[in-house]
Amino acid sequence: MNIVTGFVPDSGGQDALALAGVFARTLGGHVRVAVVRPAVWETPGPAKADAEWRAYLLSRESAALSLAEKAAREAGLDDAEAVSTVHRSAGLGLNRLSAQETCDLIVIGSAPHGPVGRIAVGSTADQLLHSSHTPVCLAPQGYAADPPAALDRITFGYDKSHACEDALLLAIRAAGTLQLPLRLITVLPIAPQVPEDVLEQVRARYEHALRAAVRSPRRTAALPRGVTTEVLAAPDASEALAGTDWTPGELLVCGSSSAGPLRRVFVGDMSLKVLRAAPCPVVVLPRAAAG
Repeated sequence: MNIVTGFVPDSGGQDALALAGVFARTLGGHVRVAVVRPAVWETPGPAKADAEWRAYLLSRESAALSLAEKAAREAGLDDAEAVSTVHRSAGLGLNRLSAQETCDLIVIGSAPHGPVGRIAVGSTADQLLHSSHTPVCLAPQGYAADPPAALDRITFGYDKSHACEDALLLAIRAAGTLQLPLRLITVLPIAPQVPEDVLEQVRARYEHALRAAVRSPRRTAALPRGVTTEVLAAPDASEALAGTDWTPGELLVCGSSSAGPLRRVFVGDMSLKVLRAAPCPVVVLPRAAAG
């Protein structure tokens, strides 16, 4: 597995490296620690000013690569390779680099303003979550403080869209290959004062849809051991996810919205709410060509 980890010299960068280490230990493969530096001015200026600006950017790039190499070693990624790319925005730069490096996964940290244990979506994540050709994984704030030795369960956020069905098949295959238990969850938003009998009828329909999703003949052969399903009924995604258990090595997987372009990540409204409420790393898969 080829992993590109976006690095910045802050807690988010440390969290991303810690998560990349978990993937490397679980899946094997190669980790590239990526630094994105801004391009030189597009509008020509005085030759001396242009040369000084270029020299400044190159010195910053060299320092950032040294920091990335040091941080990777401290995270236990002794074989990681520090690389750089040039782009005006970090998210688009990582997306382009992942295509050049035939990357299987982009890993980034949370924006610094987020609460510990949760994911805050900054500008880099926002760009990737609405354009990446490669699956994107985000680490919660503070993940580096106590990372697990390896992944121990995959949870898939299920809805009944065609795009979700394709993503579920990938999650099933991953869980089967890694011999990890698989859990399917779906969030059932409940409005205030909904009669209990109505809620139970809706819950039953959701539960039936979850069971049917894992009984499909297309998936039976790839199903791992220990498949469970849960309907999380709550007023919002935060309460829903707080109402279930999460293992130390949990990974939450979500598919892209059917409204997004083919073969790209495009996170929908509900998935974004789930991503922000999740107490574990979250992977968002690109929409399949058949989705």
